[in-house]
Amino acid sequence: MLRFVIQVQGEKYADTNYVKDIFHRLKHHGVFHPRGIHLEGFYRYLLSDFNSPLPPSGEVWQDMNQPLSHYFLYTGHNSYLTGNQLNSRSSTEPIVKALRSGVRVIELDLWPSSSGKEAEVRHGGTLTSREDLQKCLDAVKENAFEVSEYPVVLTLEDHLPPDLQKKVAKMVSKTFGETLFQCTDEYKESFPSPEALKNKILISTKPPKEYLQTQVSQSATTDESVKAKSVADAEELIQDEDEETVAVEYRDLISIHAGNRKGGLKNCLNGDPNRVIRLSMSEQWLETLAKNRGPDLVKFTQRNILRIFPKTTRFDSSNYDPLVGWIHGAQMVAFNMQSHGRLLWMMQGMFKANGGCGYVKKPDVLLSNGPGGENFDPSSKSLKIKTILKVKIYNGEGWNLDFPQDYFDRYSPPDFYARIGIAGIPLDTTSYRTETDTDEWFPVWDKEFEFALRVPELALLCITVKDYDSNTQNDFAGQTCLPLSEIRPGIRAVRLYDRAGVVLKHARLLVRFVLEPR
Repeated sequence: MLRFVIQVQGEKYADTNYVKDIFHRLKHHGVFHPRGIHLEGFYRYLLSDFNSPLPPSGEVWQDMNQPLSHYFLYTGHNSYLTGNQLNSRSSTEPIVKALRSGVRVIELDLWPSSSGKEAEVRHGGTLTSREDLQKCLDAVKENAFEVSEYPVVLTLEDHLPPDLQKKVAKMVSKTFGETLFQCTDEYKESFPSPEALKNKILISTKPPKEYLQTQVSQSATTDESVKAKSVADAEELIQDEDEETVAVEYRDLISIHAGNRKGGLKNCLNGDPNRVIRLSMSEQWLETLAKNRGPDLVKFTQRNILRIFPKTTRFDSSNYDPLVGWIHGAQMVAFNMQSHGRLLWMMQGMFKANGGCGYVKKPDVLLSNGPGGENFDPSSKSLKIKTILKVKIYNGEGWNLDFPQDYFDRYSPPDFYARIGIAGIPLDTTSYRTETDTDEWFPVWDKEFEFALRVPELALLCITVKDYDSNTQNDFAGQTCLPLSEIRPGIRAVRLYDRAGVVLKHARLLVRFVLEPR
C-alpha cells in the first residue's frame, strides 16, 4: 500500500503513518481482514472521499500576505436577489447562502425609499421587491466569517443624496463596529493583504456623479425596453468620483475606492501611480478591451482591482464566461449566484482552490513582466506548451443510489457518457467525450485523453456526465469543475455535483491524472 501511495499517487512524503491513517479512516467500512487490505477494500479506498483529487478541504496553503490586487476574489452580483433581475424577490437569504458558500464580495444596491427619508436595498428601475438595509447589514455581520476568516468586501452601488449617505454611514459603523476596516494613507499606493485583513469587513463604493443622474431608472415610463436601455446606458458610463457629493462620514468608510476613470474605453486603464482603485466595467467593455488591449488589462490589474459585472440585458440572471476576466487579471468577476449552469460551475470550481477560503492567488504570469518588460497576453498565438495533462476515466458509480430507477430511462438502465474539457486561455480550451456505455448503472469507459497546456495555472478541468437519449435531450447526471493547479496526480475519486453545485451523495468517477512538464 505504501509503495502504491508513493509511486502511483505521487504522495512522495508519505510514510507508514500515512498509510495507517488511511486504514484507520476506512476501518468502519469493514473492508479489511487481519492481514491487511483485500481487493474490495482497496477499491473502496480508491473511491473514498479520502482519495480526493484536491487537497484536504479547509487547508489554506497559498501566500496570503500579498496585496488584495494579487488575488481572485469570490464575487457576487446583486447579492440580495433571489431570482431574475426584473421582478424577483429581494431578501437576505441569498446573502447568507453566498457567504456560507465562501463568497467574499457582496453587492448591495442602495436607493432612497419612497418617502425619501431612508435608504433601502433594491434593483432600481425594475419590479423587484425592496429589502431593509439594516437586515442586509446584519446578515453580512452574522455570516461573514462562518466558513472563511478572510475579509469580506461589501460593494455599495449607491444612488443616494448626501443626507442618506450620512445615515448609511452611521448604520454601517454601528453594525460592524471594530470589524469594519478603515483605510489609512499607507494603503493609498497598495492594498493591504488578506492576511492583514482577517475577520475584517471592507466597504467599496463610489458616489454618483450627481444624484439626479440616478433618477433615469425611476422614470415613469411603462415601456420596459426603453427603461432597460436607460438603465444600461447609465451603468455603462464610467464616471469619476465626485468628492463633493459624498458625506464626509460616508467617504471615510470607503477602504477600496471605486474611482472610475474618465475617457471611456481609450483611457479607462490609465492607472494613477499615487493611488490604487477599483474599476468596474460590464462584460461587454471587458470583451472589447480583451480583444484590443489584453496586456494593458493585465498591467492595470497588477496594482488595481478590476470588477466585472453582467450586462444589464441578462434579465434572467444568467452569467458570462468568467475566464475572460480571470485570464486578464480581473480580481472581482461578479456572478449571479442564484443562477445555475456551466458558467457558475466554473466559478464554483475556481474557488475550490486554496481551501475554499474565497481567495485564490493569481499566478505569477499575471503579476510579473516578461524578459523585455512586456505584460502577459492571453490571446498570444506564440505561447509554448508547459504541461501535458493525461486524464484517464475508468468508470463511475453511485447514480443508482442518488436517482430513482426510472429517472433516466423508464424501462432500462441509463446510457452514460462523460464529456471532459479544459477551460482556460483560448489556446488551451478544448473538450472531448467518451463513448456511451449503454444500459449500465455502473459505466466503464476506460478512456484516456491528453491536453497540451500553455498556461496550466489558469486552467479548469470540467467533467459532465449525461445519459444519452436518441429522441430527446440528453439527461444531466452530474458535473464537476476542478482547478488544475491543485489537482493531485494518481488515481482519484472525483465527486460529482448537481446543477446547483450541491455535491451528490454517492455519484463519483474513478479517474487517473498524470501531469508531465515539458
